[in-house]
Parts: sequence; structure tokens; C-alpha cells
Amino acid sequence: MGLVLVAGTAIRVWQVARIDDYTPANAIVVLGAAQYSGTPSSVFEARLYQAWRLYEAGVAPTVITVGGKQEGDLYTEAASGKRYLEDQGVPSENIVAVETGSDTLRSIEAVATAMGERDMSSAVLVSDPWHSLRTRTMARDAGLEAWTAPTRTGPAVYTRESQFHGIARETGALLWYQLTHFSADFPYEAGQ
Repeated sequence: MGLVLVAGTAIRVWQVARIDDYTPANAIVVLGAAQYSGTPSSVFEARLYQAWRLYEAGVAPTVITVGGKQEGDLYTEAASGKRYLEDQGVPSENIVAVETGSDTLRSIEAVATAMGERDMSSAVLVSDPWHSLRTRTMARDAGLEAWTAPTRTGPAVYTRESQFHGIARETGALLWYQLTHFSADFPYEAGQ
């Protein structure tokens, strides 16, 4: 029974990773990843580029970047993301930087609060494909109408090895979340 549960979850992670939903929303939410002195890592840059593409396509009038900072960092992930999007031409007033969140669950909860304060309820979530089902599940649990349009570039999708690792990681993290409703952000090796 356990094997069926794990295999079924892995298949569902893979299925949702393949969905690109460009339905209009109140906001495009970009899940943070590492940044280095204000410069997004390659994983984060791929997510931000996808958010910029969605913004340019008119999917939402607002982009929300989310993520805190590690000890010793000068910038938060959210601030780094906002700066990147401004450099791409997104007006500053159309970007909300939610500068909290050290894991997926805390980030989603912070975004749900920020959106609630702005009378926003719908979001298209941008992350790596394998992260889509878990972020969508958490966002819906937090009371948001949420769907996904993940990045199709970056280290998370370059190789079959990184794809397999992402699916395995997210299968375990999603099962943990569904059992406990606690975060389970395991170490990630693709330049997070």
C-alpha cells in the first residue's frame, strides 16, 4: 500500500509539473531561491524570467516575489527578485516584495497574508516544475485560488538526473506535508 501511495504521488508530481496554466489572476507569485549579494542564482533567475514572461503576456497586473535571507546576506530573495524584474522593465509599483519565508510553507503563508491585505485572492505560482503540486496544494490550503505556470529553463530541468531528483524530492516533501502540514524543504543540489 505504501509503495502505491509513493508511486501515485510521484506520478501526480510529474503530471502537475507538465501543466502551464496562463489563466488570468490577481498576481503572479515567484517562489524564492538563493541569491548572491542581490544577484539571483540560476534557479531563481529561471523562475523570475518565467514570471516576467507571464507579466508581459498580461496574465496578472502584479508580480509578488517572496523569500527571506540567510544569516549574513545583505538582500532578501524577494528584494533580489524585485530588482531583477525592475531591470527587465516591470514597474516597481507592480511588484510586491514579501521579504519573509525561509521555506515553501512559510513563504506561501506570507504571500497569502500579503495578498489578503490587498484584497487579492487568485495567483499563478511560478517555481520549478516539480515544485508545482506542493506549492499549489499549500496555496490552496492557505485560502488562495491557485494554479501553476512553472519555469521550463534552469538547472532544475536541464538533465534527466535533475528531473528525477526533483520528482523524488517533491514526492517525499508533499507526502510529509500532507501527513503533518509542516514544511519539508529538503536540501536541493541544482544551484538553489
